[in-house]
Amino acid sequence: MSLSPSALPFDDIRNLIRQMPGPDEDAVAEVRARDAQLTKPAGSLGKLEELAEWLAGWSGRGRPKVSRPVVAIFAANHGVADKGVSAFPASVTRQMVENFAAGGAAINQICIAHDLGLKIFDLALDMPTPDITEEDAFDEANCAATMAFGMEAVAGGTDLLCIGEMGIANTTVASALLAGLFGGVPGDWVGPGTGVDAEGMARKRAAVEQAVARIEGTSDPLEVLRRVGGRELAAMAGAVLAARLQRTPVIVDGFVATAAVAVLHAMDPRALDHCLFAHLSAEPAHRMALEKLGKEPLLDLGMRLGEGTGAALAAGIVRAAAQVHDGMATFADAGVSGKGDN
Repeated sequence: MSLSPSALPFDDIRNLIRQMPGPDEDAVAEVRARDAQLTKPAGSLGKLEELAEWLAGWSGRGRPKVSRPVVAIFAANHGVADKGVSAFPASVTRQMVENFAAGGAAINQICIAHDLGLKIFDLALDMPTPDITEEDAFDEANCAATMAFGMEAVAGGTDLLCIGEMGIANTTVASALLAGLFGGVPGDWVGPGTGVDAEGMARKRAAVEQAVARIEGTSDPLEVLRRVGGRELAAMAGAVLAARLQRTPVIVDGFVATAAVAVLHAMDPRALDHCLFAHLSAEPAHRMALEKLGKEPLLDLGMRLGEGTGAALAAGIVRAAAQVHDGMATFADAGVSGKGDN
């Protein structure tokens, strides 16, 4: 998938938003019809039945399967890290990317446990975006190009895309982005991130307030992303948009990933209908963000690691939902009496 030349780079993104397909209602109906014949009481599998319908609607398959799931982690660095907003130095971003490559991170173990593919996208780690308290993160061309790069996450084929991130100081950026999109008191969007202390929290809150004040009056969602976002957030937004256009269901990880896709929701409230939100992060403002999006998380495990871990755990449940629906016998297959049979 590529963006065609236009007068303004963001025009291409806006055109793609207008081209988004809706769900395949015939596939959903096929799932419901089969579910009614499976060897179980109606509704007895609860959320798993809803997940099977969701998969069908966005994959276009009446017997949905998850055979090529991929976790995509987007990694980037941020100039605002120099403001002391994180408990860790910016060098940790690259060190963790190397850890992912070596198979030593939590996400590697969850992917092994659930048989998930893993892709890591290094977004110019040696060139942090500018400090958003002082200047814009991107110009329009670079922001659009980063979104286009994120679209490559679906290249090569996948039937379930899980998005996650790695980037020291990116909860600061996510807080500024959400405050810019949804308003409210900027400090209310700020949490401890990787475990910053009270002094760090004060610096973080001040940074978010400064960034939001600097872009006061900016209302276009793509402009908010351009001015106070970061490379991994722009790339995740691009990946989710590309997945929609290719009818690929998406699982969104935690606080930072939710902030990234909130940009698409602000452009069109239907833009995230193909997305499942994996879990409720322990980052306090994640609940606020999900409420603004009108989304319910699948899990609540007190996690706040990022790196796609919550999305990968949720993918295991989604795979189970697909397998249960596809693999279960019907009453007729099993010779089991259905409700009302004599």
